Amino acid sequence: METFVSESILLLYIFNHYIWRREAHPIMTDSFIHLNTGQNISINESTQLQVTIQCTSAPSPLDVSCFMVNEEGKVPSDDYFVFYNQRADPHQSVLLQQAEELKSSFVLDTNQLRQAPVEKCVFTATLDAGGTFADVQACQAIVQAGSQQITYEITQVTAETALIFIEIYKYRDGFKVRAIGRGFFGGLQPLAESFGVEIESNDTSEAEQVLLTAQAEVAAASSEVLVPVAAPNTNHAPLNLTKIDLLKRKVTLSLQKKKIEPIQARVAVVFDASGSMYHLYRKGIVQEAFERILAIASAFDDNGELDVWFFAKDFLRAPSVTARDFENYIERTYTLGSKGGTNNEPPVMQDVIRKYTIEEPDVKIPTYIIFFSDGGVSQKGKIMRLITESSTKNLFWQFVGLGQANYGILEKLDDMTGRFIDNADFFALDDISKISDEELYDRLLTEFPSWIKEARSKGILA
Repeated sequence: METFVSESILLLYIFNHYIWRREAHPIMTDSFIHLNTGQNISINESTQLQVTIQCTSAPSPLDVSCFMVNEEGKVPSDDYFVFYNQRADPHQSVLLQQAEELKSSFVLDTNQLRQAPVEKCVFTATLDAGGTFADVQACQAIVQAGSQQITYEITQVTAETALIFIEIYKYRDGFKVRAIGRGFFGGLQPLAESFGVEIESNDTSEAEQVLLTAQAEVAAASSEVLVPVAAPNTNHAPLNLTKIDLLKRKVTLSLQKKKIEPIQARVAVVFDASGSMYHLYRKGIVQEAFERILAIASAFDDNGELDVWFFAKDFLRAPSVTARDFENYIERTYTLGSKGGTNNEPPVMQDVIRKYTIEEPDVKIPTYIIFFSDGGVSQKGKIMRLITESSTKNLFWQFVGLGQANYGILEKLDDMTGRFIDNADFFALDDISKISDEELYDRLLTEFPSWIKEARSKGILA
């Protein structure tokens, strides 16, 4: 009887110990390991690691980043912030290899990473285009080291718009991975600043930023496994992640959604500056439209330069501009009223054609011309002739109507005959200030990519 009781107690002890081990440590099946929040495990020795952040559905694309931080939880400099606009660190130890709407992958060179002045790599994602992580399905991080696969799926999130997934950190002579699963409110900016990256942005007021920073600090203090949050590092210049950089990302995502390869092109914008446009200039709506088009140039052009024209009765060829000097460009460049009056499209169209076919010809690269007008288009014959004549050139005209007006021949571009190739498109917007960036880019990039393919097939582009 005593022996039976002793054996029962021993079996109960073994069973309880087994249950404790399952709950306190990662679940392993051969080389496939599943982590729970807060758990960590050693990574098999490998010269290369692959980290994938993915989900099956989300209210907006995942913007995935890696912050390479030191013992204080700060990046040594902004060069150690790896994201869609800076795909590798100075040591080439972390490379953003793939960036899609719902899946991004990094490749880590462990030999180079050992030499880098950082202690850990923190992998994050934001939903800056709308929605929260409560609406994201099957959100997970996967670490692949040879035959070893470590998976962490995040199941408990609320209204956060930014999320820290995992961190890979140096441990003795190797590396370990820890499942974090911590959310941030406010998107990329408070998340980046918690790691010492300073982001230039005009979208968040000072009061809002104080609140977001406070929220980040509260979240950081709530778990012993979290990366500490300290004051921003002021020993280096801010990363110039401007509004244009964020818009550029949306241009890239629009192309990816349409399964279109990256485009290289010269980009121009032509703004109607007639008297009826005055209120749009005064309200800053033209400046906003300019910034959204500049993002296309930043994504397409090899030096990110946008060429700009204004027109009314006369026209003005304005200085070209990049994302470095976009702020208040419209106000600085064009004095309202100096060229006002009625619409006169042909002269400015002729100047655009002259620049790209006579002054700066380049048959190897397409030119994308975005032409804004608020109506009153009356020079039907001349406009038809210019579009027809330029159909043999590497020029594509994207006309955008502002408001409900008479756009004349522009509304009939798809029916125009006599052209070598269909080289123009038109759509109208009731209010450009109310259309989302995503919808605007989707509409702007409807016909231009297919025109490039046809232009190449017909010898217009070399």
